[in-house]
Amino acid sequence: MTAASARILLRVEALEAVYGGAVRALSGVDLTVGEGEIVALVGANGAGKTTLLRAVSNLLTATRGQVTAGAVVYAGLDVTRTRTDRLVRHGLVGVLEGRHCFRTLSIEENLIAGGLGRDAGAAELRADLDRIYALFPRLAQKRGLPAGLVSGGEQQMTAIGRALMGRPRLLVLDEPSMGLAPKITAEIYRILLDLNRRDGLALLIAEQSVTLALRHAHRAVVLENGRSVLEGGADLLRARDDIAALYLGGRPVVQPTA
Repeated sequence: MTAASARILLRVEALEAVYGGAVRALSGVDLTVGEGEIVALVGANGAGKTTLLRAVSNLLTATRGQVTAGAVVYAGLDVTRTRTDRLVRHGLVGVLEGRHCFRTLSIEENLIAGGLGRDAGAAELRADLDRIYALFPRLAQKRGLPAGLVSGGEQQMTAIGRALMGRPRLLVLDEPSMGLAPKITAEIYRILLDLNRRDGLALLIAEQSVTLALRHAHRAVVLENGRSVLEGGADLLRARDDIAALYLGGRPVVQPTA
């Protein structure tokens, strides 16, 4: 799938952002995500990936950041002028870096909090809880435990499950595999890909493992020093020598064909 073959759900145009009123973090970033599309953000540490995801979710002000130019439009809404809770109700839901959970609340209470963000009734919450537990059986087994007492992988599943309780159309994920064992990472990506294929869930993912991100994405956008410098199909980017040398540590993963 490409942006050209899908209705555009998210459009970022010429985006500029600063921190503290002075430190420039983004300068001229362009990006689109189509309905049902998986887009990966690729770039070295400090390239601007997290800042871009915060801007897309209208969370920059929480870290003394500010969009100073350009546009972010989600499903016809001007993101910079739309409250985050309204964005969530319209299906734009984020999973921040660092496995953010309410550590003293149980896993089930964390999940319920995600459903409350869209004003779900009791019957809807119960149905959605059952769905999340079917996706993440580990959470079903530990639903009564405080989130702060389960493993890092289970905390990440809780954070993603809480986001899914909001019934997103676009799920924005920042470094979902950070600090997780490969087996847990594979399990999480299997679930996300199944949701994409089965339900058409669109995904925008900044991933510390570029190889992992390009393996699962339809398209990728390369960020460098706060700018979007390259965009294309994930398979094509994996095949490029320069991308492989900069971000994959050597030769291309897929050799170009004639």
